Amino acid sequence: MKTVSPTELRSNIYKLLDEVLSSGVPLEINKGGEILRIVPVATTSKLSNLVSRPHVITGNPDDLVDICWDGEMNLDLY
Repeated sequence: MKTVSPTELRSNIYKLLDEVLSSGVPLEINKGGEILRIVPVATTSKLSNLVSRPHVITGNPDDLVDICWDGEMNLDLY
């Protein structure tokens, strides 16, 4: 979360408000040690901010569904 002073808010208010609206991340204003917060009322989906990375999985993604991990971990406590 970004924190600004009232002076910075005054000089960049439109830019800062656009950032809050586009990112959905609240903006904090520190005025004499007291914190004020500008928060968008309509929440944005955090998933909509994800960047597509199609190159991360090499091969067929459907093959990941059928992976069996049973032999990889020993879950017996004793």
